[in-house]
Amino acid sequence: MADHHDDDLAATKTEGFKVGEKKTLQEYQELDKDDEAMNRWKASLGLNAGEPIGQPNDPKCVIKSLALVVAGREDVVIDLSTPESVETLKNKPFTIKEGAKFKIKVTFQVNHEVLSGLKYVHAVKRKGIRVSKDEEMLGSFAPSTTVKPLYVKEFQEEEAPSGMLARGHYNATSRFVDDDDHTFLQFEWAFDITKDW
Repeated sequence: MADHHDDDLAATKTEGFKVGEKKTLQEYQELDKDDEAMNRWKASLGLNAGEPIGQPNDPKCVIKSLALVVAGREDVVIDLSTPESVETLKNKPFTIKEGAKFKIKVTFQVNHEVLSGLKYVHAVKRKGIRVSKDEEMLGSFAPSTTVKPLYVKEFQEEEAPSGMLARGHYNATSRFVDDDDHTFLQFEWAFDITKDW
């Protein structure tokens, strides 16, 4: 998939961030072993726990699912684990009640090396006109291991628009990208804002 994107899905660059040389997992583990702050940072990433579970040919990051989380309701889970499931999303809109407060939750796996600056960007359109663009910084993550096979991150709470003019069908395009502007997944999906669930 090409890494060129229009403004709809362009991720902002982290202020002052310079893409550094890539280090292997072993190099990170050996890095400044006697430096207490460095060891705390490595521990926070989970760099010293468990055996890596990624296979040699696995992508660096695999997005497993996205979920719509609403208090008091069962999560609406969007399966992103296969190309076939991703391809059908735009034809299966889900419903959000107008004015409802919700969070998006993502589940993913990291393979081989530290993933730096993972971001989620999405643009929402209605009748072909962009109505919103959002970006969420997820952070940096160590490779998934037997101790921590999957990462789960919840985004900030949002509120669905309300009122007669807000109701209707929306199309969204989402992209997961790192600080190198490498796209791990881009997909289209749809939702309907309605008066009631």
